[in-house]
Amino acid sequence: MSQPTYRIAPSILSANFAKLGEEVQNVIAAGADIIHFDVMDNHYVPNLTIGPLVCEAIRPCTEAPIDVHLMVKPVDRIIPDFARAGANIITFHPEASEHLDRTLGLIRDSGCKAGLVFNPATPLHYMDYVMDKLDMVLLMSVNPGFGGQKFIPGTLDKLREARRRIDAYTARSGREIWLEIDGGVKVDNIAEIAAAGADTFVAGSAIYNTPDYKATIDAMRAELAKV
Repeated sequence: MSQPTYRIAPSILSANFAKLGEEVQNVIAAGADIIHFDVMDNHYVPNLTIGPLVCEAIRPCTEAPIDVHLMVKPVDRIIPDFARAGANIITFHPEASEHLDRTLGLIRDSGCKAGLVFNPATPLHYMDYVMDKLDMVLLMSVNPGFGGQKFIPGTLDKLREARRRIDAYTARSGREIWLEIDGGVKVDNIAEIAAAGADTFVAGSAIYNTPDYKATIDAMRAELAKV
């Protein structure tokens, strides 16, 4: 079996917003692959963050994919705005949509890759009948709303089950679906998380709260190389 491709996606939720464009450029220059963009509405989650205008503002700062995680409800109205603002990937929570198939179709019709996000207690069965429209599955390993939380260990078993479902689908269809993890990911647990099946890793404070982004990302890659 070939070594999986691992992708590191720093969450700008933990960046210095006074110099956000520079923070985006610096973290990509340090070796990150994707910019993770956390959108919270103070309704679906108890926090309020950033919207399409900020996405549009950072889009010229990098050629890296922008992975927009929508923690908003309802979700359909805002999707085209983020697509126009330069998002490459848009993910949302099943609880925020009345019709998952329709919402996934809307994202893909808007020219973006589409994904579902599963909170720690949200069952994985929501993905079963929409695999053909999924490009990413994101498992939350903390409860969404705030950065800097600790990894919930039970997510590892859930990751293994998500990996099993994705691998079975890929074997049948030939289509790749990324498996992303978000919450409490850091240098000392990233290898264990990868071994459970994740291939894409969101890390916020674990990168942006360190003095040397490159050293931190290099350390993460060194851990991933052990898997």
